[in-house]
Amino acid sequence: MRPSRSLTPVTVVAALVLALPGGVARAGDGKPHAPDLFGASCRIKVDGSEVVAYCHNPYVHVDRVRLHVECARWWDIDTDSAPVAAGPALTVKLTGRCWKEIRVVWISHQKAG
Repeated sequence: MRPSRSLTPVTVVAALVLALPGGVARAGDGKPHAPDLFGASCRIKVDGSEVVAYCHNPYVHVDRVRLHVECARWWDIDTDSAPVAAGPALTVKLTGRCWKEIRVVWISHQKAG
């Protein structure tokens, strides 16, 4: 038997292994490959001078949500709510108001822990 013919399969396998990223094929290293998803989705409803927001967190990490209300009148006081923990699969309600019209409303998110 000629040596070149018997070494051909070994050479092909060695070339494939070396061409793989990291040099070795791995079934899984136990680490998640997807990005760490975070952030509750919020629905905001403004009715005159009052605002209500419902935030639902579909992810496993707790999201601390805050409601920020900017009033339209210069003399009206803008408000920022205290952080409310929206745990996994929970919906929280946030409310705010101005004396007169509301100019802008937004929600901020902070990962707890």
